[in-house]
Order: sequence, then C-alpha cells, then structure tokens
Amino acid sequence: MKKLTSVLSLFCITWLPLQSALAQDDNKALVPLPSVDDFTRGEDGWGFGLGLGIEYETAYEGSDEFGFEIQPAGGVQWRSGDNVFYFAGEALGWRGVRAETWLLEATVGFEEGREESDSDDGRLDGLGEQDEGAELVLQARYAFDSDWRYWLVSRFVTGGDGNLALFGVGRRFGDQLDGTGSELNLVAVFHDSEYANKGFGIDANQAAASGLDETNMSGGLRSIGVDYNYRHNVNKNWQIYGEALFEYFSSEVRDSPIARSDYEAEIGIGFIYIF
Repeated sequence: MKKLTSVLSLFCITWLPLQSALAQDDNKALVPLPSVDDFTRGEDGWGFGLGLGIEYETAYEGSDEFGFEIQPAGGVQWRSGDNVFYFAGEALGWRGVRAETWLLEATVGFEEGREESDSDDGRLDGLGEQDEGAELVLQARYAFDSDWRYWLVSRFVTGGDGNLALFGVGRRFGDQLDGTGSELNLVAVFHDSEYANKGFGIDANQAAASGLDETNMSGGLRSIGVDYNYRHNVNKNWQIYGEALFEYFSSEVRDSPIARSDYEAEIGIGFIYIF
C-alpha cells in the first residue's frame, strides 16, 4: 500500500504540473502581457471576445470632475504565427513579435472629441466643440529577455491635431504565458504645440467667449504617468480585467485655465467572454 501511495504521489508531482505547463503552452499569448489582449488561445485563426467594462474617470483632460462610464470590451482577432490583426471598437490594427523580444504595433483609430457639456460645472462653456478625429498609433516594446519580465516601451500618436510621444519602462508580475497576471508601466509623455493647444490652449475667440485667459502652449513634456493592468481567466471562456492609471501634468499644463486639476486618473474593471 505504501508503495502504491508513493507511486501515486510521484505521478501527481510530475504529471500534473507537466499537464498544467502543457495547457499553458497551448494557450500561449502572442506576448504574455495583460495589457495586450489575445483571444486566439495560442492558435492560428480567428479569436473573438465580447464584454463590458465600467470606468471611473475624469470628465475630460485636466478636469477635477469624475464620473462613471460604461465601455464595450473585446474584439475580433485573426492570428497567423507571430502576427495578430484585430478590430476592436473603433480601432483597426496589427501587432507582431519579432526575434522574441520585440513587439511592434500599428493601429488606426479615433480620438474622442470634447464637448462643452462634458463639464457639469460649465467649465468648458465658450470653448466650443472638438470633433472626434482619426489618428495613427505606432508602438514598440523591447523586452530584456524572452519571458517579457522587463521591457522598454515607446508610442507615437499622430493625426489631424498634432503629435504625442510616450517613452517608459514596464514590469510583469506572475509566470503565466497566456496573457494573464499583472503589469506596471512608468512613462513620460511629450506633445508638440499643436497637440498641446488642442487639449489645453485657449485662442482669442475662445477667451472672449469663455472669459478665460488666452493661453498658447509651447509643447514639450506633458506628464509623468503610471498605469497598472490586470487580467485573470475565471474559467475557459470568462475573463476579468482591470486597469488603473495616474498621470501628473507638467507645470505648463497645470498653468492652463483648462487644467482644473494637477492630474488625470482612471480606474476600470470589466468582463470578457471569449468564444
């Protein structure tokens, strides 16, 4: 009996972890980062995810007003080896891994506009409406090793209203390879004068209509930020995700009359059903 028990114990010690490792390898994500969703379960072909999230965030950039907002989640993906093409909400893009340590991504999407009604306190009155506009987002991450424990990140955003660039470092927690776990990023964000004035500038007409001081932004450092991402598979199909973001504005941004707060913050949580 003792011999049988020892054999069974040896089986549990060796076979079950092996099965778990094999199952995780079968579901290996393009990169094992919670901020990069992958619904393909590590296989070539189509992947689908559909869900809903709720966010508690500032009403607009620089606002001191907060509110809840419901956001759709998920998307449609098609994977071929180390490449994933995707459509999510109003974004159409591609991401791919090269040499195991480079993640490259290109996305065409839409930047939300700003309306005077975004401020319940009337702090945008007289500033007019900003329409939603198309933008191109290019991103690159370079990992220091193939398990994506630490990395450098850069992002460039361009559209009809100037350019924005981001540079930072990241750290992944957990040993999962299926894209679950958590990660933390510390970044510095820069914008040119056109992009800066879109968010925080006030021209002569806006100053006359709103009563705020005319403000011309020169560009440069926009903010220092930190963001945290979490993702967990509840079971084979259901996934829970969360995100928290804090962005502290530079002195020039804080001096703008539009910036009623020194920072921007956001926290969100949601569920996705993976088909």
